[in-house]
This record gives sequence, structure tokens and C-alpha cells, in this order.
Amino acid sequence: MLRVGIIGCGAISNLNVLGYLHSQDAELVAVCDTDVKRAREKLERWGLRTLKIYEDYKKLIDHEDLDIVEILTPHNLHLPMTKYAAEAEIPGISVQKPMAHTITDCEKMIEICKKSDVKLKIFENFRFYPPFLKAKELLDEGIIGDPLNFRINTIKFRGPSMYVDLKSSSWRIKFDICGGGPLIYDDGIHKFSLALWLMDQKRVEELYAWIDYFNVVMDIPNYIIWKYPNYNHNSLPKYGTMEFTFAPNLYYPNNYYDCDEFIEISGTKGIMWLNQCTGGGNFLSKTPQFPPIVVYTDGEVKKYGEDMPRDWRYSFINSTEHFINVIKNGGVPIYTGEEGKNLCIFAKMPYISNQRNRIVLWKEVSAENEINKSCVVEEPKFEDRSGFPRFNRNLRKDLKKGINQGLINTEFKYQYDD
Repeated sequence: MLRVGIIGCGAISNLNVLGYLHSQDAELVAVCDTDVKRAREKLERWGLRTLKIYEDYKKLIDHEDLDIVEILTPHNLHLPMTKYAAEAEIPGISVQKPMAHTITDCEKMIEICKKSDVKLKIFENFRFYPPFLKAKELLDEGIIGDPLNFRINTIKFRGPSMYVDLKSSSWRIKFDICGGGPLIYDDGIHKFSLALWLMDQKRVEELYAWIDYFNVVMDIPNYIIWKYPNYNHNSLPKYGTMEFTFAPNLYYPNNYYDCDEFIEISGTKGIMWLNQCTGGGNFLSKTPQFPPIVVYTDGEVKKYGEDMPRDWRYSFINSTEHFINVIKNGGVPIYTGEEGKNLCIFAKMPYISNQRNRIVLWKEVSAENEINKSCVVEEPKFEDRSGFPRFNRNLRKDLKKGINQGLINTEFKYQYDD
């Protein structure tokens, strides 16, 4: 039985723990958080109240004989924690995405883990969402021919959703800790991952972005467009776009975060639509208008995946099960450190493009250019922040209205669907 320790008991830990709670090959033996009260509440929730709690991650690593450590902390802490775990020769290190707040730290983490001969995994769960796994299978079979264009719209709504405490959210708006903003960099890593994986690409060539800061602190709304490399001059060019749409008055009850994703992939033979991810399993999933996968090809419209589990938690469970198998039986984690670094490069490009108001090339974003300050992501400066409290007052008013209308969320349970 593999022994697992978790560092960081913030909101995301409720989801990262699921794979271990259901595993027959691994067990959680201890957790670490500087807020012992919060850690104790999580253990109570998970039904593991007798587990040991550490306030210092070094003591957790020193005192527990771990096979896997899950690092679920602010991004600027990923390097020192990974370094300490790797030098302690813990076989498997799983780091919550994004890999780090700088490309420089990404490269240091890769080198340290190679030197210590430990497996480094960057935890990105969207690739393990069941309908997306089915979509990738269909794309690889050529159902829409050669994919040419990828488009994803993330709608950020307001309404009943998973509670995220202030401690878990406040650091994400600090660029020196997060590495970017809370949406394009922190959440966007998931979407950039899909933009590469579903299109069978390793990177993009160039990118242009427009970013607004409507409520001062969040990097939304925004619009991002990029071009994939063309290795064959006889092939058609391939492009992608990403939008984060702000809909603060849209009531959309969700068991998880207050957003959902909709994807369209166009190919030489057809079009594929992917409906939902984070909100998968909610009321929209139960309507006939939004099956998980819709494909138009050869004059026909077909639906796929309606019998698959759509609850977002399965993406976490599947990702963890994959890593447990890698540590137990060998193999390559998804994602490796190099792949995790590439996602960080992708996610930093929009900020640099917006800052400079020009197209940014992939090769511009590197550790070397971070050192010489030519590709540093700058935190936006606002002379007037008075709009933020007014914005929040309106949100609270709208949320209260929704609750009065009966739009109340139901809490998810730690169990599999029938």
C-alpha cells in the first residue's frame, strides 16, 4: 500500500483527496497545513479524523515514510517544496497546476527531480474528464478529419457553487505569488492543456490577447487567439481561440467552481462540440439539448458519451489513479515536468501580449528572458479601486435574489454514481 501525504488543505484538497479515498493501492497517512484548524476540518469531512496533522511540510516529509506527496499550495511555494521532497527521495511528487509561478522555477524543479531520480507529475485533471477522454478517442480515429480550429469559452457566472474561503482565493490575485491572474494563468492552465492535447500539439507558435479587468482584480473578460506550428507547408494552417466570458448575473448552480466550459473543434470533415466540464452533472447535463459530445460529419449529427459519468470529480479520481499506477508499476505521469513548463509558457503569453499590445512568440517566454526582464508578467496597476466594493455589493444582491427564487445548490457527496 502506497503511503501518501498532502501539503495544503485549501479548497482544492477536497477534490484531490478523492482518488486516494477510493484507491485500493494507496492511503492518505498525514496532511500538512499552516492552519491546523482548517486541516482538522478537512480530515473530519473526509472521515479521517485520526490522521496526523503537521504545520511544517519539512517535518511531514522527514517523519513520514511517503511514496507520494501531493503539493496543493500557492504556486511560488512549489519549487522549495518539490526540492525538499525530491532530495528526501520521495518516489512520486504530484504538484497542483500551474507548475510554478515562473519558468525559471519550472526548470529548476525539472532538474532537481531528474537528479534525484523521482517522478514529477503536474496535476491537471481536465485531461481525465470521461467525456474528454472519449472525445480524444474519436478525434484520433479521424471522426472530423484533420482538426483545424480549437475554440473554448469559459463562462464565469455567479450563483450557488462550491465555497472557497478567502485564504484559498486571495493569493491568486497576487501576480508575484500566482505567476499571473486567477483566470488565464491559474484556471486557464486547464484550458491551454486541452488546446494542445485535443489538437495533438506540443506548443503554439504565436499568440495575441486582449484582457480587461472589469472588476479590478480578475483578468476577465478576455479574448486570446493563437496559431499552431505548421510543420508541413502542404497542410492547412491551424488556429485556436479562448474566451473567458463574465456573466455575473447568470444563475447557474454548480457543485464546484462558479464556471463552466464549452468547446468547439472544427476539422476538414466535420465539427465537434463538447458541452460542459466543471459543471458536468448539473441540471444542464440532464437536458437533451446538451449531451456531452455532439459531432456533425457526413451530413449527420451524432451524440456520444451520454452514458458516461459527467460529474467533474471523476477527472480528479482518474488522474490520481493514473499516477498511483505509475508509481506502483512504472511509466510516465501525465503531465511530466517538461509538459507542465510548456503549459506555463502558454499561459504567460497572453499577459505579455496584452502588456505590449502585440503578437508574442512562444520562444520569447523562457527562463533566460525572465532573468533579463524581457518577458516578465507584470501585475496590472489601477489608480481607482473603488469599483471593486460596488461590484461585490451587486454580486451579493444578485446571489440573494437567486436564492430567494429557489436556485439553491446541492452539495456533492464522496461516492460513485450508480
